[in-house]
Amino acid sequence: MELARYVVDAVVLEGRSCREVARAHGVSKSWVAKLVGRYREGGYEAIRPRSRAPVNIPHRTQPELEDEIVALRKSLTELGVDSGAATIQCHLLRRGGPVPSVSTIWRVLRRRGFVVPEPHKRPRSSWIRFEARLPNECWQSDVTHWRLAGGAEVQIVNVIDDYSRLAVAARVLDVADSPGVLDVFRSAAGTWGLPAAMLSDNGAVYTASYRHGRSALESELLSLGVAFRHSRPYHPQTCGKVERFHQTMKAYLAHQPPAATIAELQAQVDGFVAYYNEVRPHRARGRMTPRAAFEQRDRAGPIRARVAVSNETRVRHDRVDADGKVTLRYRSRLYHVGIGRAFKGRRVVLLVDGLDVRVLDDDGALMRRFLLDPTRNYQPSGRPRYPARVSTMT
Repeated sequence: MELARYVVDAVVLEGRSCREVARAHGVSKSWVAKLVGRYREGGYEAIRPRSRAPVNIPHRTQPELEDEIVALRKSLTELGVDSGAATIQCHLLRRGGPVPSVSTIWRVLRRRGFVVPEPHKRPRSSWIRFEARLPNECWQSDVTHWRLAGGAEVQIVNVIDDYSRLAVAARVLDVADSPGVLDVFRSAAGTWGLPAAMLSDNGAVYTASYRHGRSALESELLSLGVAFRHSRPYHPQTCGKVERFHQTMKAYLAHQPPAATIAELQAQVDGFVAYYNEVRPHRARGRMTPRAAFEQRDRAGPIRARVAVSNETRVRHDRVDADGKVTLRYRSRLYHVGIGRAFKGRRVVLLVDGLDVRVLDDDGALMRRFLLDPTRNYQPSGRPRYPARVSTMT
């Protein structure tokens, strides 16, 4: 701007020629003449630098299409689901008409202020990945936490198919115990078929190996011929697919009205699972929906021989409490066994052979024998079969 004003003043005020001024400052005569002409038409404002951008860009995205891209971005973000450029392109393909490339959509989002620069991430070439080759070849399961509107914490058991990323189960429980996890698995297997393998972490609801026993789920999978694998302790990356599913689900739930009850939260989870399985294009599956990827190939199934789970035989020592009860754990579930208040404080031995339980006193005399009813938390004693001891000491 300073040079432009100087050469204009040199020609207009001093009366020097355009050729002389151009030669003195190393610029072209035509440029000097153009500046002088613009000055005489509009004054000093007319000689300010002008943009060289073209007035019309033939290949630029139409404003209507840009508005549609922005509207999709906003609606997907408000829904709490993936709203990246590739996902937006998938939705545009479904509605038909002109569809720009992913890079064009990304540029539109950046131009409109929806893309924030991020630091460089770990390169994908450094990832160590594994993936099943068929649906039902492997399921991943894990438990995550969520809070209701009143602050109460509940747990969500999620199970996904490793190959297709299909959410085969997502159930909200007050407390995710071993019988609850087993019921979730049975429900999923009844809908989608048995998997060849199951992968989980080392939570107590999944495995009892460190307690030198078997959980309810372990016994069930063993009897069905389903392989059961566990991640390395403190290494959640092994179950990374279901861990990522937790994150996607929670992003969705965070955009919903806070659920006051388990039933309300379960309805929200069911709505998310339906969208996730049927509508949401999954990046890991070439932008197919998980349901489409699951149905694309034949399903795998259990390949191991079914093992008849033998009755659990063990010995347990306990003391009758003040209410006349002892406790017994069967398939990771705790039961209370009535002995009788007359035996309060008495030491007893429980001989467990599957569901057949015998209760002996410390001298080996039989106090009670019964069949454990797994449907009842409390096993009533009925009439005591072993009389209280009468002291002979005087």
